[in-house]
Amino acid sequence: MAVAYHQGQFPPGALDWPQLLPLIGPANAAVARYEGVLHGIPNPNVLLSPLTTQEAVLSSRIEGTQATIGEVLEYEAEGEPGDESTPKKADIHEVLNYRAALAEASRLLEELPLSQRLIRLTHARLMQGVRGKGKAPGEYRRIPNWIGPEGSPIEQARFVPCPADALPAAMDAWERYIHDPAPDALIQLAVLHAEFEAIHPFLDGNGRLGRLIVPLFLKSKGLLSAPNFYLSEYLESHRDEYYDRLLAVSRDGDWTGWCGFFLRAIIEQAGTNQAKAQAIHALYTARKDWMVEATRSQYGVRALDWFFSRPIFVASDFVAQADIPAPTARRILQLVRDSGLLREIRPASGRRPAVLAFPELLNICEGREAF
Repeated sequence: MAVAYHQGQFPPGALDWPQLLPLIGPANAAVARYEGVLHGIPNPNVLLSPLTTQEAVLSSRIEGTQATIGEVLEYEAEGEPGDESTPKKADIHEVLNYRAALAEASRLLEELPLSQRLIRLTHARLMQGVRGKGKAPGEYRRIPNWIGPEGSPIEQARFVPCPADALPAAMDAWERYIHDPAPDALIQLAVLHAEFEAIHPFLDGNGRLGRLIVPLFLKSKGLLSAPNFYLSEYLESHRDEYYDRLLAVSRDGDWTGWCGFFLRAIIEQAGTNQAKAQAIHALYTARKDWMVEATRSQYGVRALDWFFSRPIFVASDFVAQADIPAPTARRILQLVRDSGLLREIRPASGRRPAVLAFPELLNICEGREAF
């Protein structure tokens, strides 16, 4: 029998605070340490952009997409926007939309509070031109939906979200809770994420948007200076427990169990994010010194910034777009290829230029030797 939305039980009346207190301090400390690392990184939006892409890959993978970060960046490098001629390319387009939606939401957060308006605008960008584009992007659903095996009737659903006629009131309550005083912001975030997924306000894209809310909330509450927190790696690797804990909120009223899971996710993922950010910063510092020495050019650091922002790219794009004189750009490109800093993943053929990758950076993002 399907579990139904816990109507009338939000916000939760009581949590088992003694059970959560041993996790609250370490979770907040972990986020603070990560923020401290971010403060020490010059231009984090450039240096950490591959981590943003990896977050988009993993959040989308939770929903069933199969694309890898390498496939996404190679597709983007070759300039095939809107091409959904294969399931893989459709998956990649959804990943790129997630990244674009996060960028759009970050921009909107400078002008708007975290609110229903911001969420609806972000959803419209998330669903723009992808498989869910016909499912009212940016608009709350007006019909029932349910979660279960693909194509199954509601009788075989695992979970039935908030009824459509109760949805506006549920989202109003959700928005008020964002701005209510709370004993702890991370507990507040855990509750907000679970409630958003239980309401399931849109016809499609609810899971991805709910996870995107995590860094936006951390930024809006001043816990992070930029929405560069990536939680999907932990959630994807604990997918079954993630879904079970969310389901238990509506089935059993187990908000405490969900909050404990969420805090453990924050603690572990903050440590992983911190290690990756520090490794990227160390790589940038080492390669910056090397580029200055090896290229003996005023454009060496500019070239390195390009490689960090686009760790897979078409060679001709670097020459045309890096804002470096073409002869110098070609010389730098040849030098870094010969040194092994960049690796050719597709050779030039006819009119098709070579595609190059920055393996050291990509392997940090993947957390393994993938390139």
